[in-house]
Amino acid sequence: MTDRTRRPSGADGGGGTRIGGGGGGGMRIGWGAGVWGAAVAAVLALLPPAVSSRLPDRLATHWSGSAPDGSMPLWAAALAPVAVWVLLLLGLFLAARRGGAPGRPWTAATLAVSGVFLAGAQVSIVRANLDRADWRDAASTGTGVLVTAVAALGAGALGWLAGRHGEPPAAVREAGAGPLLEIPEGERFVWLSRTTNRWLRLTGAVAALIAAVVVLVAAAGLTTAPPWALIAPFAVVALAASGCSSVQARVTETGLEVAFGPLGRPVRRWRAADIVSARAETRTPAQVGGWGYRIGGQGTTVMLRSGECLVVRPRTGPDFAVSVDDAERGAALLNTLSARRSA
Repeated sequence: MTDRTRRPSGADGGGGTRIGGGGGGGMRIGWGAGVWGAAVAAVLALLPPAVSSRLPDRLATHWSGSAPDGSMPLWAAALAPVAVWVLLLLGLFLAARRGGAPGRPWTAATLAVSGVFLAGAQVSIVRANLDRADWRDAASTGTGVLVTAVAALGAGALGWLAGRHGEPPAAVREAGAGPLLEIPEGERFVWLSRTTNRWLRLTGAVAALIAAVVVLVAAAGLTTAPPWALIAPFAVVALAASGCSSVQARVTETGLEVAFGPLGRPVRRWRAADIVSARAETRTPAQVGGWGYRIGGQGTTVMLRSGECLVVRPRTGPDFAVSVDDAERGAALLNTLSARRSA
């Protein structure tokens, strides 16, 4: 999905010119939440049945200190956390529909913390009951719960950062209507455009899910040694595909900034004085050698969708192109800035 930049606005009360970019962040967040929700539900529901031959008929699910004091049938132990997870997702969905949902960063953090904690708790429960004849003989889950809590907090921090990155700056959200390309001296402005390739994002999510499931299986003691030969390739694919699945181009008084991935890292920057010229150009994956981050005879191209690209020619190094909408306006602003710096 692509965020289309809006028409430039006039000066605001603080004397700044705002050239705004796109809505649609809610759809990106919703799509990502759907993938995450399905992945967590699958882990919660499928892990106990996957090792049922090594588990007792009833699983210890509650502990008093280090001794288990409560149990559930295997089917209930698999479905109970799924029910909790689904209720949480429904609560966030209904809150969003009624306009009472928390901010996007907190929603993403809530989903990350809850999902990781529930999945980690399920792994700890399965591991404690593994190879036990009776649920009363289950091992303690103290260490597993502690590790899960730490991992959940870390996931929550990453979710919060991802949610913050998904929100356009306040100046962009307040952008109005009215054509304006030449910026008077002393005025402040920002141009922003973002593109997301759903297939690359889905590839990264699936690869990450496979790697996570393998890690969980190893953590539950179902293998004699960690299967790094399987984990490493899927982890690399997940990082590479996710890092190239979205891109955001931003033009300010200082120059051009291109951020990659859902967390906006890494970032490439060009000062306005270091840009010779900028232009809008139509490119296709066939011309640049495929999808993602491509290096070829036309320079470097970040190709997430066929069509309009913003192309900059720096004073040193090859051309750099990124497939974003409203590239002509971004190029015009960069050329204006470059001319000012060179004057």
